[in-house]
Amino acid sequence: MKVVVTGGAGFIGSHLAACLSDQGYEVAAIDCFHPYYSIERKERQFEALTGGRVPLVRLDLLDGERTKRWLAEFRPDVVYHLAALPGVPYSLEEPLAYIDYDIKATVNVLAAAGEAGAAHVLFASSSSVYGDRGNVPLREEMADGRVVSPYAAAKYGAESFCHAYAHLYGYQMTIFRYFTVYGPWGRPDMAIGTFLRRLLSGEEIVVYGKGTARDYTYIDDIVEGMIAALHRSGGRSEVFNLGAGTPVTMEQLLAELRKHFLDMKIVHAPERKGDVKATWADITKAERAFGYKPKVAFAEGLARTVAWAREYER
Repeated sequence: MKVVVTGGAGFIGSHLAACLSDQGYEVAAIDCFHPYYSIERKERQFEALTGGRVPLVRLDLLDGERTKRWLAEFRPDVVYHLAALPGVPYSLEEPLAYIDYDIKATVNVLAAAGEAGAAHVLFASSSSVYGDRGNVPLREEMADGRVVSPYAAAKYGAESFCHAYAHLYGYQMTIFRYFTVYGPWGRPDMAIGTFLRRLLSGEEIVVYGKGTARDYTYIDDIVEGMIAALHRSGGRSEVFNLGAGTPVTMEQLLAELRKHFLDMKIVHAPERKGDVKATWADITKAERAFGYKPKVAFAEGLARTVAWAREYER
């Protein structure tokens, strides 16, 4: 089976491409190496995880014609579309960039996948599409478009295009809503990545707001769920939460970090615009559809991430 992973040099994309390759799929990765964060870091993580086993194509998905030509030539059976501009804070500064990279580029991929004859397209969305619901389990049907950041609006809009193009071309569509993915090579702009870099440098960490909680999900569990969904039955367009199913409060995160950094210093700051108070995935639907069941407890996942950071983030 031939598989394309867009955003293949990113955090989740690199892990996914490596795992698919290890399982015997013929994989190709696409990435435009947007400078949202270090291009050199993306190159390092892709090489470290894939070991040169996966070809990597530098392609800007905003170039619709080139995207269409490349997919037509490769003729994938499956397209995992992970390429996007991430991050809530930056979306407040550059909202139009998110219309380009998270909506226009998605439309180009959806159309190109259809023209190339792909049978299944799997799209990376986000728990941010639920808006600020408070600390309650979030079910897939609860997303109603009342989001609180341009990033979330772009993801919600892209989901609508996914449904439209699945109808137009007849391929199977799977939409994943990720809940705060972390682990080795995690995005450096997210809380755990930022905390670890500062702690390893002996600096204080900044905590925004009070009473927050996140459904932190270890990267291996996310990738396992994404691959399991390849073989789900039904053939319809469906949306699935991929999370741990257990929210972790900021106080719990800090307590776990203190086990590894005894002299940790914390500075508190006001909450940031666009941030939600809590996320909590109801994963019942994914469990029933393709047996999704997270295995890595937060304390274990964080310990693995700290061990990785001590080796690679210095």
